[in-house]
This record gives sequence, C-alpha cells and structure tokens, in this order.
Amino acid sequence: MTKISDGSSGSKRSEIAGIPTRYIGIGVLVVLAVWFLFANLDRVKIQFWVFTVTAPLWIALLATLLAGGALGWLLKGRSAK
Repeated sequence: MTKISDGSSGSKRSEIAGIPTRYIGIGVLVVLAVWFLFANLDRVKIQFWVFTVTAPLWIALLATLLAGGALGWLLKGRSAK
C-alpha cells in the first residue's frame, strides 16, 4: 500500500493572517500589561523589610512584572517531578 501525502502536516501550528497565534497571545498580554501600568500612576509607599520608599505604583508593578518574567524564563526548562 502506498501512502499519498497532500503536503499538509499534522503538526502545523495555528496562524492568523500568517502570524503564529503564540505571538498574537504574547502581543495581547503585553498591551494589557502596559495598559494596566498606565492605569496605576499614583504614588505609593513601598515597605521593604528595613526601609520604606515612595514611588509611582507603575514602577513597582513593572518591577514585579519583570521579576516574574525573569523567574519564568529561568525556570522554563525544568520538568515537573
């Protein structure tokens, strides 16, 4: 029996207008994160263990977002045991 291929692959990723859906999802999340940061422009007191600083809330949120992204990037290669 001969296998006939029509050129399509079962492992093809989803795309919208030629752009992978993964990139579209990342873009949407970035836009929402920036929108959230600009919606929080008030100044707040941030208390660490020993000292307290006053800064715009968006800076604290951005620092938290970057720290979370860095941790996710560092831990992405680990497998669950």
